[in-house]
Amino acid sequence: MTAYLLSLTIWVPIAFGVLVLALGRGGNAQLGRLLALVGSLAGFAVAVPLYSGFNAGTSAMQFVELTPWIPAFNINYHLGVDGISVLFVLLNSFVTVLVVWAGWEVIKDKTAQYMAAFLIMSGLINGVFAAVDAMLFYVFFEAMLIPMYLIIGVWGGPNRVYAALKFFLYTLLGSLLMLVALLYLYRVSGGSFELARYYQVPLSMTAQVLLFIAFFLAFAVKVPMWPVHTWLPDAHVEAPTGGSVVLAAITLKIGAYGFLRFILPIVPDASHYLAGFVITLSLIAVVYIGLVALVQTDMKKLIAYSSIAHMGFVTLGFFIFSPLGMEGGLVQMLSHGFVSAAMFLCVGVMYDRMHSRMIADYGGVVNVMPKFAAFFMLFAMANAGLPATSGFVGEFMVILAAVKFNFWIALAAATTLITGAAYTLWMYKRVIFGDISNPQVSEMSDLSRREFWLLAVVALCVLGMGLYPAPFTEVMHTSVRDLLEHAAKSKLL
Repeated sequence: MTAYLLSLTIWVPIAFGVLVLALGRGGNAQLGRLLALVGSLAGFAVAVPLYSGFNAGTSAMQFVELTPWIPAFNINYHLGVDGISVLFVLLNSFVTVLVVWAGWEVIKDKTAQYMAAFLIMSGLINGVFAAVDAMLFYVFFEAMLIPMYLIIGVWGGPNRVYAALKFFLYTLLGSLLMLVALLYLYRVSGGSFELARYYQVPLSMTAQVLLFIAFFLAFAVKVPMWPVHTWLPDAHVEAPTGGSVVLAAITLKIGAYGFLRFILPIVPDASHYLAGFVITLSLIAVVYIGLVALVQTDMKKLIAYSSIAHMGFVTLGFFIFSPLGMEGGLVQMLSHGFVSAAMFLCVGVMYDRMHSRMIADYGGVVNVMPKFAAFFMLFAMANAGLPATSGFVGEFMVILAAVKFNFWIALAAATTLITGAAYTLWMYKRVIFGDISNPQVSEMSDLSRREFWLLAVVALCVLGMGLYPAPFTEVMHTSVRDLLEHAAKSKLL
């Protein structure tokens, strides 16, 4: 059974997605919902043994599957996970359960297609994290764009087509450069698409820099890093709640994951040479985008800019080239998965009642939704990096690593503790506290049982990771150390 666990995490949700499409259409919307929930829970269930059976003492790929796929070009169906990728397969499978649960009563139009899109995308994203054949990675990387494009374009807001097209074009154009880089590596590696082979191939500095640029543009768009971030606020604002949750909690992480799986081990010399460039862009994201978030009037747009600032911490941690910084970046990725999902779910709860995302339309929500206000407060504090929440752990680790690397870089990064608190808590104050000035607010009802338990589950994750992060960090220690050792070795011809 364990020999095919990774395939199950990919194909179980995809199979249920197809089943939902086949059986849940027309008047069978409730059947579609039930099948989607069973499919998402089954996908999570087959992902759990990856963690429980994982050997944290080795950096080698585990649960490996290898089958020839296109022998003529030496392309293999080759899967495996290490201490870096296994946690993201688990996170993605967990978030899929949340989005199916969150859309249970909210999505009334084309319900089966909506649920199926998330299930199929979940399987494809797991394929991205599990693929250790570069061409297989590329196929999953591109294929997952299609369900997200449909989710934004079909169930999104008034400008959904524009936002979906912008999202698709940005990410597609960036990844085409990655394809060129992979074809070059295929040639110089003697006709192989195996990532492990690429890690050993010696390359000139010029080749490394050009490959770095190609991979960087593909993954920086996905993160997204400044200045290729402009697609994200539009996509978040127009996407339905479930789309925003997956976009922030999972798809942004694929870009950062690409840095660790491709850039640092394949072009280590160029990575060290251009580290200052990446650190500069990361600091701009942390400082400047944090200030941009302060002036937003739309809650989803504010959280979207907040995501860009938080992901700046991730890339900063990676390019400090220290175990603490890299683990801090990975912890930040996992934490942001929980916190950003929670923030967008909270905005979705209010939007379902008021059909407005504008901060000015609210005020005094605590008077009619006290349970919701309590959950929203916890998630807002986590977004601001309050100690004992998951939002604090990763940021603290990265700042600590940055202090050892360069005090001034750490000081600039630490400004997020001020700006993050400012834009998050100011939004919370204007939405939740004060007197009710809008009659529509007075008609809002507190959390339903479904919404309460949905937010309670995420709250447990945020608090659990904040109070005891060891189960996450212990898994990644060996793989991070091995990656940094590899990145420290020169591959110059």
